[in-house]
Amino acid sequence: MLNSFQTLSEYELKRLENIRQNKAFLSFLHLPQLTKALNPQLGKRKYRKRPEEGTLPVRKSLRLQKKKTESMVVVNSLKVPVPMCPVNLQEDSQLPESLLHLWTEEPIQYEWKKVDLQVYKEGLQNTHKHEKQVVKVVKKWIYSAAFHPCASSLLMAAGDKCGQVGLCNLGASWGDNGVLQFEPHTSSVTHMAFSMQRPSTLITTSYDGTARAGHMERAVFDEVYRSDKRLKGFDFLSHDCSTLLIGDVHGDIAIVDTRTPGTSHESIHTLGRGILYSAHIHPVQKQYFVVAVDSGVGIYDVRSLKESTQPVSVLDGHTRRVFSAYFSPDTGNRVLTTSIDKLRVFDASHLASTPLMTSIDVDYQRNMASRGPQRQALWDPKQEDCFMVSTTKQVNKIKVFHEGGHLVHVFDSPDYLTAVCSVMAFHPSRGALLQGDSQGWLHVLI
Repeated sequence: MLNSFQTLSEYELKRLENIRQNKAFLSFLHLPQLTKALNPQLGKRKYRKRPEEGTLPVRKSLRLQKKKTESMVVVNSLKVPVPMCPVNLQEDSQLPESLLHLWTEEPIQYEWKKVDLQVYKEGLQNTHKHEKQVVKVVKKWIYSAAFHPCASSLLMAAGDKCGQVGLCNLGASWGDNGVLQFEPHTSSVTHMAFSMQRPSTLITTSYDGTARAGHMERAVFDEVYRSDKRLKGFDFLSHDCSTLLIGDVHGDIAIVDTRTPGTSHESIHTLGRGILYSAHIHPVQKQYFVVAVDSGVGIYDVRSLKESTQPVSVLDGHTRRVFSAYFSPDTGNRVLTTSIDKLRVFDASHLASTPLMTSIDVDYQRNMASRGPQRQALWDPKQEDCFMVSTTKQVNKIKVFHEGGHLVHVFDSPDYLTAVCSVMAFHPSRGALLQGDSQGWLHVLI
């Protein structure tokens, strides 16, 4: 040993002495004992089992790894306007000039006067009896539909389960029997509406998380809002229809100004937990809106949402899921709600207190309650104290009720009510009613 040290250089001898001194210093600090006291598991090595030769590692789906699938990435990357290119026509087909004229036609402003109930009933008995049109507008289940407010023709729109939007003009020669089909969305088109103030724009919301504005004169579907949640419905918050109130399925309400650049909201507010089914603005006092979230219905003041999301009034009495809540179309003095088991009418003439006026049993089956759009009772815009609902317990019917609860009229003729329809819409100025079915057909009663 002595001979081995004698052969070492002075540098190597100094290096060994430094190592010895460092070990002595670390031993003096008792670091191994302290570390073991703090973490008793330290030092116990865990060995990963090596896969057998010739086997592949276990594969996990993207869903289990909480990663976005390819289709989801594609949806979230759609940030440019979608051209209005009809998918049911040849490539590069031009939009018909006659459609542009109808699309931009200024609607006639009718002042409907409420008539005597007996006169209204006689009018129902004499209408929707002699003429019915059925037209295939979209490919799949119709989730939303609307009339354009032009009075010279019956121009209609419908949105289906797969994101397709169809435009139809009865009697037109363009397209397929007057039908043009577009694909502005990639999932169910949950709501759509034209405006009496801006009839050249069709607003649509979808489960793909986008709200789009269809502009026929520019031949595009502009993206006006984008969310990471499925959008359920909307209404026009301002009189010029430039500001929207949009609800998503998680109970959030977003205020969106379509004039601002980008696709974000001005503000967003959580009103409650659960699925939001409808949002509707008061026709006179635009600062108030009513929403249906699961089994709760409340009236809110948009001016106070930043400070508090407490409702101005709660419409009590619901124990089952509520699919819609709408103010009466002229004065807003009533709120009509559609639940699984009942229709209800509330007195909203004083918004701070909304007592229940009427409760009506409905007789529709629940076969669509979880598979498609829910039936909604709608006010007749020509008679504010009456509303209609589609029922299908035995055969398809349209029942007309007075706000007091009594039945006014029933449309049940097998000649023009032949399909189960969940979606209804009224023409704002003509005596026309449409229904949309699960096969993409519109049934129009004139």
